[in-house]
Amino acid sequence: METVADYLTRDRRGDRPALVDSTGRTYDAHWVCTSAWKAGNFLRHTGVRRGVTVGVVGDGPLAVLSFLGTALLSGRTWFDPPSTAIDAASSAASDAESHTQSDAESLRTIVAPATQLEGVEAGPSTQLVCYGGEPPAPAVHHLDAGLWSENPSFPPVDIDPETPLLAVDDGDGTRCGSVSHATALAEARRIAEAFDIEAGTRVVVDRAFDDPRTVVAGVLAPLVADGVTVLTGGTGGRTQSQTPEASLDDGEDGAESTEPEGALFVTDADATSVPERRLPLSAVELDVS
Repeated sequence: METVADYLTRDRRGDRPALVDSTGRTYDAHWVCTSAWKAGNFLRHTGVRRGVTVGVVGDGPLAVLSFLGTALLSGRTWFDPPSTAIDAASSAASDAESHTQSDAESLRTIVAPATQLEGVEAGPSTQLVCYGGEPPAPAVHHLDAGLWSENPSFPPVDIDPETPLLAVDDGDGTRCGSVSHATALAEARRIAEAFDIEAGTRVVVDRAFDDPRTVVAGVLAPLVADGVTVLTGGTGGRTQSQTPEASLDDGEDGAESTEPEGALFVTDADATSVPERRLPLSAVELDVS
């Protein structure tokens, strides 16, 4: 099993918990697999295919489904691309810096919360997809509605394990490489074994997906081990007064954890406000090509 598609097959569907959102709502493996297929079918209409990159903004279930759907189509996901790249992908950003424009030209589709696409105009080769609200313009596709109406099945796929899965950002808005399906899943299996992630283990994502290591540890490791990805929406599994949109890096010392004993937190290595078991990002090793 060397590609993400291998872990989203019909025989892996079931009623075991697989994903929890920031409100505590639980989604089972049947929903995750079927919804990933729907997301793939929907994104196919926007031109997602092998060789293109999809910019995905956000940290909720629909962001995860967009990543999985893109993977099924052999596309590459760039989580939380910088605003300069999104601006450069719009027709109004013709004066963007050349290196950013080059990256933006390969953003075939941008998936983001509806509020973040207000005022953004898609370029001639870029499609905009929103979720979590009504489309801000007629040309913007609506992921929420699309998932309801899409075909809940997906044709068999044959993906080369070396196909790029995740884009890697060097920190200043320039993509500097990719992580393949094979590399990401091999590391996910290693992490699952090293940190005792098994069926039912809750893996709490305590930071944003802009770092591919977070995706590998927080989404793929539970996926390969039948664990549960818990999306905090910024609270890190702790009881706080923050809104669900707060940064996943935020955390108040002494905040009360709402996770059961044994939960594993994917977090920054220097985080000091998480008393439970930690899976520091420094433990995740990825070869970038």
